[in-house]
Amino acid sequence: MEKTITKTVISFAALAVIWQLGVTVSSVNTALFPTPGMVLKAFGELTTGLKGSTSDATIWTHIAVSLGRFLAGYLLAAVSGVVLGLLLGIFPKVFAYVNPIVQLIRPVAPVAWLPFIVLIFGIGDIPAIVIIFIAGFFPILLSTVSAVNHLDPIYTRVAQNFGMSKMKSLVKIIFPASFPQIMNALHLALGTSWIFLVSGEMVGSQSGLGFLVMDAKNCIRSDALLAAIITIGVIGLILDGLMGQLEKAASREFGV
Repeated sequence: MEKTITKTVISFAALAVIWQLGVTVSSVNTALFPTPGMVLKAFGELTTGLKGSTSDATIWTHIAVSLGRFLAGYLLAAVSGVVLGLLLGIFPKVFAYVNPIVQLIRPVAPVAWLPFIVLIFGIGDIPAIVIIFIAGFFPILLSTVSAVNHLDPIYTRVAQNFGMSKMKSLVKIIFPASFPQIMNALHLALGTSWIFLVSGEMVGSQSGLGFLVMDAKNCIRSDALLAAIITIGVIGLILDGLMGQLEKAASREFGV
């Protein structure tokens, strides 16, 4: 863990040096592309509220709001995607009818549904939560179905030998056996959901990191804009790291 943190710090430091050199050598207008120092100063300003903004919320408030929306949408996607995926996995004939509909809807970018979502739910937290849910649900659902379908047949034979019903074997055997693959799906879906959280907040929200990006753009503050973008990236990196640790723990627990 310490080695990972050290490598991350070194990478960020090297990026900051290259960034500073690039701005200095190219003589680019810093109002359009600010230096790392300017972005750091803007971040300090955001901790008390961006000047000229339509909102007096600090960046900490925006982060808290975004994380709340993210957790709500992602957890809904995770629970419903895993449960439905397990059920469709043990009933492949039913999935054969459901799959064409899923494959029709899945390629559509979640933000494409935003006009309908806003019309139905209005503005506020719900549209962003729904966008996150859509972004995470389909990858988790399809990966869970695939995990169940590709289990070693020995698991099915064991359940049959013990006279287990399908639902009992699902809970006692199939779910534990497929859990490592499901965790991998949850890990991948986490990144996708975080990306679309920002997209969902850019329209119809008056708070959150996505709103802050648009607000900084409207204030013509490229330094604050980059500060918001870097904050989004850092939080995404932290979430990915935490999920990676959870995935490793699950793999050890289930002997994978």
